[in-house]
Amino acid sequence: MNPISLDSLSGDDVPHDLQADSYFDFDRHPFEHRALFDDTNSVCGAIAGIHDHAQRWLQETIRARAGSAHSWENDSGDSVTSVGSYRILVEDGAVFQPACIVGVNNGASNHTLFVENGASVIAAIIYLDKGDIFIGRGTFVEPGAGIRGPTIIGPSSSVRQGAYLRDDCVVGSNCTVRGEIKNSVLMDNSNFPHPSYLGDSLCGFNSHFGNQGTSANLGIYAGMQDSSLRKHIIVSCNGKDYDIGRSKMGICLGDYCQVGCNCVSDPGTFLKPYTVAYALSRITKGFYGPHEVLKNKPLEHGIIERAPFHAPDADA
Repeated sequence: MNPISLDSLSGDDVPHDLQADSYFDFDRHPFEHRALFDDTNSVCGAIAGIHDHAQRWLQETIRARAGSAHSWENDSGDSVTSVGSYRILVEDGAVFQPACIVGVNNGASNHTLFVENGASVIAAIIYLDKGDIFIGRGTFVEPGAGIRGPTIIGPSSSVRQGAYLRDDCVVGSNCTVRGEIKNSVLMDNSNFPHPSYLGDSLCGFNSHFGNQGTSANLGIYAGMQDSSLRKHIIVSCNGKDYDIGRSKMGICLGDYCQVGCNCVSDPGTFLKPYTVAYALSRITKGFYGPHEVLKNKPLEHGIIERAPFHAPDADA
């Protein structure tokens, strides 16, 4: 039987395991970007909609707030590497001293960085070649961080040295970021504070990744194929298979979920609220929680299974 297309279903027909309220309590923890979830039928649809939501929010917000800020010009004598065209709007009380700004070179419309009052951007690399960026009040972007638009960073967050927000990122308030993030949402109080990778994922309120915890967003064999030939991820719920409509998905972390140091999750992993993965665990594709602990047991069950590999299109 062919898998059911998740995109074709109405909200009531989507399995509860794939609905946002299985993972996030927006009544208890209001989130400024809840509209991302209201506009789709599932958490997978929300991941697919991050780009459009971020782009729309940035355009509307910057347009409405433009009058409260002044255009930044590097008239302080600081050494700033600058390429292409762009627009920088900085509110009074913000500090903006970048190391490098990369703008648009192909004659397209300029993108804008908006720095809210109380925010500080020190010796960071700002990429405005693909979309706008918003940095919220009280947020500190440390030297050596890189931010590419479209990206939204909420208030009172910390973007640490070495972080790379690689476009289509939505970061809430009171978050800490250091790793590489792409096409993902971090809700308020969530933390991705150590070197690692997070792509095509959702992280709920007060969720956390330990050091080197990471989520794979593409199957290991799919990486050998041309992107146009990659199959969509299929997930099983209540005895039925569902096509999520995309070949890339990392992890969906519910509120208060914790991923221990050096954990790795397979593409298409779902952790409901208060699920805790112990260090060194591999979390296979599927659904876990809520209120569950996942433990790695190598002494009891062995560490690695060896199997022959028949490479596709191998020469010999």
